[in-house]
Amino acid sequence: MSTVTVIGTGNMGQAIAGLVTKGGNTAEVIAHADTDKAVTGDIVVLAVPHAAVAEIISARKDQLAGKVVVDITNPLDFATFSLTVPADSSAAAQIAEALPDSKVVKAFNTNFGPTLAAGTVGGQTTTVVLAGDDAEAKAALVAVVAAAGLKTVDAGPLARARELEALAYLQIGLAASEQIGWTGGFAVVS
Repeated sequence: MSTVTVIGTGNMGQAIAGLVTKGGNTAEVIAHADTDKAVTGDIVVLAVPHAAVAEIISARKDQLAGKVVVDITNPLDFATFSLTVPADSSAAAQIAEALPDSKVVKAFNTNFGPTLAAGTVGGQTTTVVLAGDDAEAKAALVAVVAAAGLKTVDAGPLARARELEALAYLQIGLAASEQIGWTGGFAVVS
């Protein structure tokens, strides 16, 4: 069994904590501003807006060393509705650079909270697409997701995070323009 620390108490943080416990693993949820509470999970999920990540890394860099750090963020400027990272980079790559002693995995950013909680999207089992450079880190996250009854697809190395962030950008744009619902999204069918 794994212990997963979810930093962030919003919609996504609650949905991810719910799927962790659904699979029989332990979840602890910490508000991102609560720097007094120590991170104890082997897997740490950054379920916060992208703009909050630098503050979390600054406050918790030592606590995140040696851990699997899951970046679910989408680097969007919601005022201009544009991506905030260079086209040849990603939020996950920037986090990995800032946390060289952690094993960073990109995941959950292409899912909406309701599809994680329901376990389905469009009549299909919800699929969590992930990317990362450490096979053991990805396997640990896959085990947590699979235990909750969801599917996973390994998109490859962490360099693929930029494509996942672009896909999420498209999905968020479609939902914001009411072309799909916030309870919908993309399904991976194999």
